[in-house]
Amino acid sequence: MIPYGRQDISSADVEAVVDVLRSDFLTQGPMVPRFEETLARTVDAPEAVAFSSATAALHIACLALGLGPSDRLWTVPNTFVASANCGLYCGATVDFVDINAKTRNMDVEALASKLEAAERDGTLPKVVAPVDFAGTSADLAAIRRLADRHGFRILEDASHAVGGYYQNRPIGSCEFADVTVFSFHPVKIVTTGEGGAATTRSAEIAHRMRLLRNHGISRDPADMTAVPEGAWYYEQVMLGFNYRMTDIQAALGVRQFDRLAEFVARRQTIAARYHEGLAGLPVIRQFVPEGTLSALHLYVIELDQTVRRTRAEVFAAMRASGIGVNVHYIPVHLQPWYRALGFSRGDFPAAEKYYDFALTLPIHPNLSVDQQDYVMERLSYALEA
Repeated sequence: MIPYGRQDISSADVEAVVDVLRSDFLTQGPMVPRFEETLARTVDAPEAVAFSSATAALHIACLALGLGPSDRLWTVPNTFVASANCGLYCGATVDFVDINAKTRNMDVEALASKLEAAERDGTLPKVVAPVDFAGTSADLAAIRRLADRHGFRILEDASHAVGGYYQNRPIGSCEFADVTVFSFHPVKIVTTGEGGAATTRSAEIAHRMRLLRNHGISRDPADMTAVPEGAWYYEQVMLGFNYRMTDIQAALGVRQFDRLAEFVARRQTIAARYHEGLAGLPVIRQFVPEGTLSALHLYVIELDQTVRRTRAEVFAAMRASGIGVNVHYIPVHLQPWYRALGFSRGDFPAAEKYYDFALTLPIHPNLSVDQQDYVMERLSYALEA
């Protein structure tokens, strides 16, 4: 089966992990700070904080931004459930903003309209979490203008997007977002096996995130209520969690970042071949605005409504041909948990229509030319059958 995504692990990656396994530290050693420094330097952000997963990073970022039970978080339906669940973890109310049909990211006009209604009703969000779908940045500058007007914080879910650019600046630099979160799951651009991180320009937010990922415990006298009794002394100064990344994961991540530019360039090459090879087929691809470089975590097409076969039939035909196509994403508001909160089909029509016709094709650094040609050949057959 040709997978839709797959990690690329080099001998240098393996050696880096083995070196940690033979060292004195497996968890809280020197590699996590080194990974954080590498990420911060790569995306040109002053602060980077590593976590056990991107979900953990989203949760802690929400807490660090002050999200609580009386607050609201808005995100998009076209995402993995973690983008919304992080608000529920904090006891907040979660709502959604529909997507733009071309970019598949948060529709800024829909957001502006929803904010105006919320301001009249006294129901403005504390946090808005746009998602950089498939590696293409949301329109953060426009969202920042709305944030300045309405007073919400921006939590950019860039789980798909490390190595991408927005307005010719690295995604994660936090030029417009208060916090940006990345994922390093094996199918993402670079991997730590499992892991995530958050970047920010705020030293205060970064400090809160570091405390919250480590049980709320500090060894810094500046955080304490008492004079330290000795070198062993620590205090729990807030209620936190065990969301730490290990040195094993971080060592893999540091080496993976050596090849970030190579990984993104390879994905760009594959995408360009798809653009050319699929040009005559009844499919629609994601629009990438000028000044934006997609990291291309995913290559997602939509079947044109003139296609006689259903998406399910095309999906089944591709899988039967040994091609691991997938679908990203089932709109979050249609999941049973969110339906029970009052959401239903028809609430966010652009996201729902996109989902009905979406299909994710394989894209990863080790996808060969022959494999890609086979994917395009079988897709053409599946669409015409």
